[in-house]
Amino acid sequence: MSRLPRFAFIIHPIDPREDVRRRYPWLAKVLPEKWIHYLSGLWPPLRLSEIEGVTSQATGQRIQGWLLACPLTPQRMRTSSLDFVYRKIIQTGRLAERLGAQIVGLGAWTAAIGDAGETVARALDIPVTTGDSYTVAVAVEQLRRAAERLAVVPWPAATVAVVGATGAIGRAAADVLADQVEQVLLVGRRPHSLQRVARALQARPRRAHIEATTAIERLTEAQFVLSATTAGRAIIHPEHLRPGSVVLDVALPRDVSLRVSRERSDVLVLDGGIVRVPGPVNFHFNFGLPRRLAYACMAETMILTLERRFECYTIGRTIPVDKVHEIARLGAYHGFEVGPWMSLGRRVRAEQWERTRQAAQRASAPHR
Repeated sequence: MSRLPRFAFIIHPIDPREDVRRRYPWLAKVLPEKWIHYLSGLWPPLRLSEIEGVTSQATGQRIQGWLLACPLTPQRMRTSSLDFVYRKIIQTGRLAERLGAQIVGLGAWTAAIGDAGETVARALDIPVTTGDSYTVAVAVEQLRRAAERLAVVPWPAATVAVVGATGAIGRAAADVLADQVEQVLLVGRRPHSLQRVARALQARPRRAHIEATTAIERLTEAQFVLSATTAGRAIIHPEHLRPGSVVLDVALPRDVSLRVSRERSDVLVLDGGIVRVPGPVNFHFNFGLPRRLAYACMAETMILTLERRFECYTIGRTIPVDKVHEIARLGAYHGFEVGPWMSLGRRVRAEQWERTRQAAQRASAPHR
């Protein structure tokens, strides 16, 4: 009997105490958080679980996978040398090789740090993907569907702000959005990098007006916001958002302050990049999502495995739009779907949509 196609996916602690509690409850109780950050640099890579049941709806093909942990927290990644962080990710990738994986996906900061997977890919004997192509495809589709659900501003007439527009996900998302909406507002910290992205987008034939700014306060001009930075902390606060706006937060740790959900009932914050996986999937590990749901970056690795496309599909800071569209088609073919609406890990209720819709109508009504 032939072996199933095999993949591995690398995650790491996002919320240090909560994520450590899932694996080592007693350690989470006794260790101060600063010690968790410190010890994350000393801990070896871990095999967390085996992933079973992922099944293509088109072909019936099943695949086998493993969930692996690179132990570094975001804080430890930020404060350590890049060479040290690379070594930890590469060690985790070599664990994937020993398990027999034919491709390995990088999750969260392991995908974003440094050169976005290029150094890791050169060091391993199996291909690497960050999953960012599918993350972009799913995030843009989530925003488009949110516009349809609100039915206040037609999607082709919308203004969308992209926070973190110089990053791999932000830049590619802006590129895709510029073919769909009226205006794309690029938001970032580095003016020169922002202008380079803006010039590249403006040079292509498309319908959207492109503008770049370092002023996050200008988010009040956008009906929809896609945020995908590696800030590692909340950068979008209640005063930054327009009434009736929808914010899709793709970042882990989150870009949107928890204050927004507490203080702005007229704004809807959605969890970005969540998909439903086909088949009776069992991750055998709780990484914070309901059953059968996964993040799009993980799903890209699964899709490539179902396709037997064992290649470095998405690495580096530049993501071709053609790959975004291709992986979206392949995902749909195998039965991957955009997941249910969620906010802070909870299902979005109908009354939340209605409050946001009413606020958006008031905000767009002409003033007398």
